[in-house]
Amino acid sequence: MTQPHAHTRIRKFNTRQTYPEQQLDNDLCQAVVAGKTVYLRGQIGQDLDTRASVGVGDAAAQAEKAMANVAMLLRECGSDLSHICKVTVYLVDVRYREAVYNVMGRWLKGVFPVSTGLVVSALARPEWLVEIDVIAVIPD
Repeated sequence: MTQPHAHTRIRKFNTRQTYPEQQLDNDLCQAVVAGKTVYLRGQIGQDLDTRASVGVGDAAAQAEKAMANVAMLLRECGSDLSHICKVTVYLVDVRYREAVYNVMGRWLKGVFPVSTGLVVSALARPEWLVEIDVIAVIPD
């Protein structure tokens, strides 16, 4: 007997559509709501509807789009930026840190989440310079 899911998956997609140049076939989603917790997929400078990359070559512009995606997805899940608990930021170059964190800081003014920042060798596409991963809660 199949048990009902204790979670909801928001904006389901398959990686064949997102990464047509790669031989992938993974069923994923942009957000999972589990109880009162919201787990977002790492957001990058990409339009979620068209899948077009935004701000190519500009880490601040990519961070701006990533944070706009975060805000939109949290609203779709019944939450908002003020309920973010954890942020993880992935940068492909430490020199982007100031630009990216200034954008993120503007969006999260007064929120005070815990934050982890990492410098990685690459993200899923070469034009992506920053990825922002968020965990939030849904208020009562």
